[in-house]
Amino acid sequence: MRNVIAAINMTLDGICDHTAGMPDDDLHLHYASLIGHAGVILYGRTTYQLMQYWQTLLKNPSGQKAMDDFALAMDKIPKIVFSRTLKNTEWESAELSNRPLEEMISELKQSPNGENKDILVGSRR
Repeated sequence: MRNVIAAINMTLDGICDHTAGMPDDDLHLHYASLIGHAGVILYGRTTYQLMQYWQTLLKNPSGQKAMDDFALAMDKIPKIVFSRTLKNTEWESAELSNRPLEEMISELKQSPNGENKDILVGSRR
């Protein structure tokens, strides 16, 4: 059975805000590795839209290896987005879910297609 892992940036004082600062190379490398070993990542709309930033680095690499490698990892991993307002994802490796989160996770955990790769949850809601 696949593991469900919360993969969320949080400061020691409990702040979860992707817009409050830029992670360093070590954090990009850590998450690129985590994503590289996972089978799917689940997002809510707000976090997903923040993560779409990485699409820009696919077209125009930054020249910083850790950031560019993270952008490649983000592009490759399948993403499932939970939103009531988005009409499309505008990212080939992303799809909108029309099912409840609990139902989707239960199905993913049992799915043989995931090759027992982890399920990442990248949003706090």
